[in-house]
Amino acid sequence: MRAPRIDASIKREALLSSAFFRSMRPEEIDEILAFAVERRFPRGSTVFSKGEPGTSMMAVLAGRLRAINVSLEGKEVILNVIGPGEIVGEIAVLDGKPRSSDVVAAEDTTVIVVERRDFLPFLFRHESLMERLLVVLCDRLRRTSGALEEIALFDLPARLARLLVKLAADYGTPLEGGGTRIGMKLSQRDLSNLVASTRESINKQLRVWREAGSIDLVDSHIVVLRPDMLKALYE
Repeated sequence: MRAPRIDASIKREALLSSAFFRSMRPEEIDEILAFAVERRFPRGSTVFSKGEPGTSMMAVLAGRLRAINVSLEGKEVILNVIGPGEIVGEIAVLDGKPRSSDVVAAEDTTVIVVERRDFLPFLFRHESLMERLLVVLCDRLRRTSGALEEIALFDLPARLARLLVKLAADYGTPLEGGGTRIGMKLSQRDLSNLVASTRESINKQLRVWREAGSIDLVDSHIVVLRPDMLKALYE
């Protein structure tokens, strides 16, 4: 059975929740939606591969994507998890250079695709938008620099605590009995990749926090019970 198409108002809301599009005016968003194309990717499918021409960017409407790289030894490293309201490929759509990572569908995912051939003429028609997007991209660069600094300066408990608190804020669902359930299944290997550690170290730290009552694990989902205890590790 074919999935129903997503309403234009939902697409507009998804774009406006992204920092890249938030600087745009309503009429500019509507102009983009006029040439954007909706696409669906089943879980496990490849959205694009590293080295492919960067011809488009995508905004996630439903589901989640994972940006990954594979080392020479064959180890998969998760670079980012892209959920509803987030975008991927925004740099490539501006410079046209090859993709810097593989992107796969972590679950059944619906996106809207904005092709470079359509976006660049749109950008040139709205010259004031260029300055606004430069501010957004500079902010992205600062956050990337901050993430690298975090790896260098913070120990594993602080890095992992910060990640779990952020995931709970971005993808969490409050539970009646207390706590926030992170709405995506992340293996210990996934977590180790995201905080530059080992699976064994992640396993040990999660066990310590479960025994202390800071987190729990329910149906393969992490539940953050005491965010204050986690925040105390990095604030």
